[in-house]
Amino acid sequence: MDAPTPLAVTWQKAEGAVICAAGLWLYAGAETMLPIWAAILLFFTPDLSFLAYLFGRRVGAVCYNMVHLYAAGIVTLALGHLWQAPLMWELGALWLAHCGLDRMLGYGLKSPQGFDFTHLGRIGRARHEKTQPDG
Repeated sequence: MDAPTPLAVTWQKAEGAVICAAGLWLYAGAETMLPIWAAILLFFTPDLSFLAYLFGRRVGAVCYNMVHLYAAGIVTLALGHLWQAPLMWELGALWLAHCGLDRMLGYGLKSPQGFDFTHLGRIGRARHEKTQPDG
């Protein structure tokens, strides 16, 4: 997998910051608001998808990526609006903000190679390892 260019990563991190801010702004404008402890808990809930890695790298990557698509939060937010379901609206806004925060921090969508391989480059310890040339 080729590493993304630094400029592409910078743009995607900036985009993540904007998406995170938009999600939080939408949440703040909700009709009813969850208690702060519940909002924080729900904000980080999408990260539980990493547990799918217990079933292997491919399953883990697919599950993690499905939960960390901007579209997941947008669809939930839109359905909450269409169905006049304030809680669903709030969940969608928090979900969208979470995905934006992850991208802003450099945690991209995962590759089947493993948790440390993302579309924004390698993360964690893998970021510091040198790539071995193909033999």
